[in-house]
This record gives sequence, C-alpha cells and structure tokens, in this order.
Amino acid sequence: MVILYHYNNRITMVFSEEKQILPFNKKKTIAEGLMELALQFPKSVLVWCHQGFKEKINISEIEKLVHHKKVLLSYNPSDVSFLDSAIGYIDVSLFIRINKAVSFPTWQMSSAVGGIHAEVLLALNNEFSSDSNFDYFLCSLAKLAMPKGLLCYSEPRLLKPHSKSIATKKSTYILFRFVKQHYKIQWVFLLLFNLVIYERKLPLLPFLFSLFYKNRRKTNINLEGIKVQSSKKVVNQATVDVIIPTIGRKDYLHNILKDLKVQTHLPTNVIIVEQNPDQGSASELGYLTTEDWPFAIKHTFTHQAGACNARNIALGQITSEWVFFADDDIRVAVNFIQKALEQINNIGVETVSFRCFQKGQKQTYSTIFQWVSFGSGCSFVLAEILKNCSFNMSYEFGFGEDGDFGMQLRNQGHDVLFLPEPEILHLKAPVGGFRTKPTLQWQKDDIQPKPSPTIMLYQLLHNTPAQTSSYKTTLFFKYYRLQKIKNPIRYYCNFQKQWTRSEFWANELKRQNEI
Repeated sequence: MVILYHYNNRITMVFSEEKQILPFNKKKTIAEGLMELALQFPKSVLVWCHQGFKEKINISEIEKLVHHKKVLLSYNPSDVSFLDSAIGYIDVSLFIRINKAVSFPTWQMSSAVGGIHAEVLLALNNEFSSDSNFDYFLCSLAKLAMPKGLLCYSEPRLLKPHSKSIATKKSTYILFRFVKQHYKIQWVFLLLFNLVIYERKLPLLPFLFSLFYKNRRKTNINLEGIKVQSSKKVVNQATVDVIIPTIGRKDYLHNILKDLKVQTHLPTNVIIVEQNPDQGSASELGYLTTEDWPFAIKHTFTHQAGACNARNIALGQITSEWVFFADDDIRVAVNFIQKALEQINNIGVETVSFRCFQKGQKQTYSTIFQWVSFGSGCSFVLAEILKNCSFNMSYEFGFGEDGDFGMQLRNQGHDVLFLPEPEILHLKAPVGGFRTKPTLQWQKDDIQPKPSPTIMLYQLLHNTPAQTSSYKTTLFFKYYRLQKIKNPIRYYCNFQKQWTRSEFWANELKRQNEI
C-alpha cells in the first residue's frame, strides 16, 4: 500500500506501507502523481487522503475494503458533494442519492480519502486525461469506468468515526462541463432548461463555456485484462433455498423443478407459493407429492394473488445460507447453481442478478457491473441480509417492487451486481397471470394519475428532488405525443393535475403501508 497526502490540489507527502517517505514531483497534479505511483508500484493499492484527514484515515481497514483489483473506494463525510445536487436534473440513477452511513454504489468520488489498485490506473493511463482538479478526475474516472466493470463505492469505513467534514466549493461551471463531457449533448440543454424552470436560474456563461469541452464517452476503457479474485469469503455452507411464486402455470413450474432436480449442486429447499384468487379453487400441483424430488419442497397455497405477498410468504420460510429468487417460467442449465456460487465467491458480493434472456435475444452486456435494479426472478442473495427486507405491498399489482427491494438491500450496504453468466432462459409464459383484474384505488378518479402512483412512490422514496423534477420534465415531453390533448396550454394544465393526483396517491400508499 502507498499513501498520498494532498492539500489545495497539490501533493504534500507520499508514504509507503512501511511509513517510509517516498519522493514525488511537486509540479505534478495529484492525478499525475497517482499515475506515477502506479508505474512504480504496479501491484499495490494506492491511497489518497486530504491533509485534514491524516489522523482520521482508517489505514488498517483499507486492504480489506479493496478486496479485489476492480474496486474504487472514496468517502466524503460532508453532505455537500463535489458536483452540485443539480446533477440530478440529468442523471436519474440511484448513484446520485448516496447513503453516507453505509457502503453505497456511486460514481461520485471524493478527494477526501480513497483507494484504488494500481493495475486499474495502468489500464487507463493512455486513455484518460489527468485533470488538475482531483475531484473532477476521480468522478470522471468512475463515471466512465463503472459501466466497464470497475466497482465504485462511497465507503464510510475509510475514515474513523466522527470525522469532521471539509468544506466543498460547488461550481456551476464544473457541473455543466461534467455534463458535457460525460453525457449526450442534449442533456446540457436539458440541465439549463431545468435550472430555469425549477430554480429560476439562467447560467448562460457556464452553459456556453461547456460547449467547448470534448466529450469523453468514447474513451476506450478496457479492464478485462485485470484478474478478479476477492479476498472476502461469502460462500461458506453453500446451501441454497429457491423461491418461486406461481399462478396458473403448472407445466412451466414443472419444467423448472425438473431443471433444479438435475443440478450438479442441488438446492436444499424449493419454496413454492401457489396463488389462485378463485375462492373455491384448490392446488393443481399434484406432482409435488406424486413425484420424487432430491430436495425438500415447501408448498403454500393461497387465495391472495400478488407477487409481493407471495414472495414475502416465501421469505419467512428460508433456512439456507443463500436464496435464489426465481420465476416459474424460466429454464437453467444443469450446472447453474454451481456456477452461480463460484462467481459469487470469486467477486465477494452478497447480491447478484443474472442475465435473464428470451430465446433469440442478443447478448447486450458481457461485463460484470453495478446494476441499477434488482431481478426478483433471476437473483441470488445472502439470506442473512434479507432479515430486514420485504417486498413493499404498496407496489402490489403495480410497478417498482423489484427496484424498491434492491434499494432496501443497498441502503443496508449491499450492492447489486449484474452477472452475464451463468444465464437464465426466460420463456415469457403466455398463460397464468391474474384471473380477476385487480381494482386499483384511483381507478375511478376523474383525473387519472400520471405517472402511475407506484412509480411516483419510488421517486419519493429513493430519488432526490432534482431527479423527480427531471423525471417530470421528460415525462411531460414524451407523453405529449401519446395523448389526445394537442393544445399545449390545456395539456400543461391537465398534466399538472395528473401529476398532483399521482403524488396524492403515492403518499396514500406510503401512509397505508406505514413505510
């Protein structure tokens, strides 16, 4: 490990792990100095720390936290990020609203304290500009490398408890420059529009200056040559429970059970929650008892339809170390569970969602990366971290329960990674579903809510005000061509009413389920 201390965007000291003082070039920027250290110590973890945190840096924990080579960590104890909160106007991802209390996925890095393996910097050396502003350099690096497989986190354990924050200066010029260099050009105009509409600001000079910067999105970053082997051991007992909610799909369910029956690594329990809202109905899954299965089957039959309720029932029956959240219309290879556990242990992660594709669908992603959602039909989760999680009943018969469940996991400090392998085939069964259409509370409203109240609920629970405003702006323009009112003024007035009703019902759902 090599530790670089800095102040006012200049290097002040460099120490080896043995606390030996190392030479450095005072004329170099921090980014350039870090690159030089990567060349000198290509097998080391490189750490940076603001001079003000010298006594608070948690050095003994750093190598445990950087548990494999494709990890980038930093932490800013201040509630004020380097980029203005207005970044939410053009980035609606979960990486914007950071939970500072836990390890949380984000590309918003900080110069306060952080660490990265030298091999990552060496892989970027010829493709990346060493900005004079170190915060800008780190945010840019993370924003561009995260989709390529670099795992980036805000990590509070980098500092000892009760560390005071250091004042951060926000700049509208830097904000517009960052947007121009890391997003499509139309987002620069949308940022200006949103600032005018929602904050009554007109930053014309920052907007105009940003147009002269070159976009970095086409930077050729390749981290595939960096081998990943986590020092964390997350698979111990290697026992697996499979959760499958089902409704009216007995043949499809039978097929996935037969796939599980021949696994090279057998599950311990298969937990099936069968739903049929018809009050006089009974189970149609006779093969659960008439056939022999090499695992225990826990079967629950209920007249209450709904995937959220069904999965919550199943969560209460888990006894194994790991949980495989599955759908009833998927197929998996004979070594799926074995490969899944091998991948999980290799990366050292507690939650993963696997690629779930339909027949003939092209492979979109081939890299492991930090996902923005959660797949309730294609994921493995460490059972221990599910104790305080459940599928929010506010989303029943709506949209957003998967994303909300993923956010519950992240807000406990457990990231969700997307794994392209092993794959899951999704058959998209044409049968099943709800035999009686559910009646939604807002169904008879004169003014129908827009967006759906469950989507609005997700916005209120997990997004920043700027992100929600940005969503409103884009929805306003996208929805215009799909609805009947073509008079812009009438459309605007009607849209405002629909948005207000959506907020009302989202808050009602929140209140009814005591979130």
